[in-house]
Amino acid sequence: MFADNLILRIPGPTPIPPRVQQAMNRPMIGHRSGQFSELFMRTAERLKPAFGTSQDVYIVAGSGTSALEMGVVNTLQAGDEAAVLVSGAFGERFAKICERYGITAHRLQVEWGDAVTPELLTPFLQEHPNVKAVFATHCETSTGILNPIKELARVVREQTDALFIVDAVSCLGAVPVEMDAWGIDILVTGSQKAFMLPTGLAFIAASERAWKVIDEQTPQAFYLDLKAYRKSFADQTTPYTPAVSLVFGLEEVCAMIEEEGLPAIFKRHELMRDMTRAAMRALQLPLMAADEYASPTVTSIHPGNAFDPEALRKTLRNKHNVVIAGGQAHLKGKIFRIGHMGYCEPLDVIQVISAVEMSLRQIGVEVPLGEGVKAAQEVLIKHV
Repeated sequence: MFADNLILRIPGPTPIPPRVQQAMNRPMIGHRSGQFSELFMRTAERLKPAFGTSQDVYIVAGSGTSALEMGVVNTLQAGDEAAVLVSGAFGERFAKICERYGITAHRLQVEWGDAVTPELLTPFLQEHPNVKAVFATHCETSTGILNPIKELARVVREQTDALFIVDAVSCLGAVPVEMDAWGIDILVTGSQKAFMLPTGLAFIAASERAWKVIDEQTPQAFYLDLKAYRKSFADQTTPYTPAVSLVFGLEEVCAMIEEEGLPAIFKRHELMRDMTRAAMRALQLPLMAADEYASPTVTSIHPGNAFDPEALRKTLRNKHNVVIAGGQAHLKGKIFRIGHMGYCEPLDVIQVISAVEMSLRQIGVEVPLGEGVKAAQEVLIKHV
């Protein structure tokens, strides 16, 4: 094996396209120069279609979690109440951020592997009439669930005057998101998932409703003060030092998105999801998510006592140079997750399925070689 030919199939960070890597290698420019301002503004404008918004999209030098925290500290104060929809590790992260700032987080918790549905959300909000914000995770990376954000947004609007704040870190750019049409008030994502960049950029947009609330708040943060980003954006820059090389790469990512087109990108991710799920079923490996809520960006498999997922992951890495993800929190060592987003296409899925089949055999699991690959191929053939 070539040591540098790592086959990365985790739900982030994802592989970086060569043309994006090349763009990031451009010579450095001044981050307060007119040249950077032009790059920054045209790139921020090109993010709007993926967000489904006419609002400005702010580019922050930070991880996706920094944008989650921005969604909390710019809208709520200590003593406020919030509803947090928890379907996995990242919904729980939203709750922990709230609690760190003295906000009461009312958790609507579902079993990991299930989605939060409108039928669950309606009575929950009725039980908590004083919440000022509802926090939700679109794709719950830890379980492979895609929560029905459009329908949840409708419930929030019908039941409350609360802001609806959504973490779309592991799916925006790979699935349809219509911030304005659905009624999302704050939408955040990160660079290292469907946007095919290294970790280090966060993107955030706020509705007019959200800005009315933000403008009334006493800032709780310095670096994460969203009003500072709006003020600097008006001057075509950022309040603090931007990650210039990553913005070079982001411009190239935007070009790639426009060349393929968002509808085609969404279909590609749905196809890779369907191929992966068909393969796992053919190998009789239990899937965590129901078909209705299965994410197009990551698939989680729960083998139970059939074999050790960590042994599978170790064999994939050591013998085939393939890296997949394990479980988080109480699912650590109990599941494995296959990422299929960003710079990934259907033949890449067939490659990783073949490697999974061989690795299962190598750890003593008698799966029929080729059955998973065949099932994935049959799904692919219908779409080609």
